[in-house]
Amino acid sequence: MTKMIGYVGTYTKQESKGVYWFTLDTDKKEITDVQLAAEVDNPTYVTVSGDRKNLYAVSKEGENGGVTAFAIEPETGSLEKLNSDSTPGANPCHVSVDHESRTVVAANYHTKMIESWLTNEDGSLKELVSSIEHEGSGPHERQEKPHMHYAGFTPDGKYVIGIDLGSDRIYTYAVNQGELREAAVFETKPGSGPRHIAFHPNGKFAYVMTELSSEVLVLHYDERDGSFSEQQYIPTIPEDFNETNDGSAIHVSPDGHYVYAGNRGHNTVAVFKADQDSGQLTFVDWTSTEGNWPRDFVMDPTGGFLVATNQKSNTMALFARNEETGKLELLQSGVQVPEPVCVKFLDA
Repeated sequence: MTKMIGYVGTYTKQESKGVYWFTLDTDKKEITDVQLAAEVDNPTYVTVSGDRKNLYAVSKEGENGGVTAFAIEPETGSLEKLNSDSTPGANPCHVSVDHESRTVVAANYHTKMIESWLTNEDGSLKELVSSIEHEGSGPHERQEKPHMHYAGFTPDGKYVIGIDLGSDRIYTYAVNQGELREAAVFETKPGSGPRHIAFHPNGKFAYVMTELSSEVLVLHYDERDGSFSEQQYIPTIPEDFNETNDGSAIHVSPDGHYVYAGNRGHNTVAVFKADQDSGQLTFVDWTSTEGNWPRDFVMDPTGGFLVATNQKSNTMALFARNEETGKLELLQSGVQVPEPVCVKFLDA
């Protein structure tokens, strides 16, 4: 495969109109054909179903926030809106779909909620099944209340993980027919502000990016009860970096040998080598994202390339990934896309 389709979720506060798409040409090693794929308000996070038939985007509709479902045209990757479901308040900040494309979950930073929907045969949203409101706070000035920042499925599909930046907690919910029930709670270091989680391909290790303390938390995952145990904290920025930095995205290479973490402020992707026996990390390198405020990044399905989005400079950058060393080499920078937040490949 020499050409792959990617999607970009954006803010629509300035120039952006919705979800954008692009082509990664792996022969020419460049991103081309950035264009609007679907007009929707504030689709800051998107996800693609495992069968490649649907894309789900968080969205805003007037004073309501929710999720919009799209059908993906298999040959071209174009999007057709199926339906949406929303409730009063701000739109969610994260959305995921399970392996069978039967359940969609979303996390809402502003309303303290994790919500879940069942889907219809065509991937459209059926009914809202669970709506869980959280409580708590933390010592940091941004932790005055719960801020749910992530909702996604464990590799075994048995649980949904909800991450609360506001109260330094990682919730595990058992999922049954789309309904969520709390199964375990893990407390991170006070004031760390956990944000996103990424699992190792072996399903035993998990890596959490903290937004407020700019660290990666290494966890062991117990699939018997969905609980986590702490293994390591490792910083994602230099000790002498004293400017503002917000940790952003975290992803694991397809072979599980490297972990990548985004730094907004330091404007880099930090590279770590993962020990395959313990899961623990060793720092390798920092790579500039060639822009301002790298909100997210994604590796292509082969693991040979990485695409980063720079929200405040309205750009994307393309890197080649050395699979032996884990290091990133810049191939292309300054690819224009308005207010980019999240990036996903169709063939993830």
